[in-house]
Amino acid sequence: MPIMNITTMIEGTTARIVPHTAIDQDTLPLLRATAAALPQWVTEVVWDLHDTPFMDLAGLHLLTDPEPAGRPPRRTAVTGMRPQPQELLRVAAELFPPLRFPRQLPGARPHQAA
Repeated sequence: MPIMNITTMIEGTTARIVPHTAIDQDTLPLLRATAAALPQWVTEVVWDLHDTPFMDLAGLHLLTDPEPAGRPPRRTAVTGMRPQPQELLRVAAELFPPLRFPRQLPGARPHQAA
């Protein structure tokens, strides 16, 4: 597993996770473990990608992973996206509308339940 730096900040019920590297198949296990280790009371996870220059399909998996059994659902948000991850999310939103990637794109309106 690669050595990487991840910053995690918790404020109230929101956790902000900042990976300081690319998100790919090599870094995905540690990022998943970081999210899984968050306290039960965390109801929202914000992935701050300001220091993530590149993201491949592994990043899409990270943003759509279901919660582990026995954990309450958490909202997932993304902020600070650089051009390449933003373009990947835009393409994924076009190709896979049911996954609701548009709500994670900059400038998107909050998702309204149907």
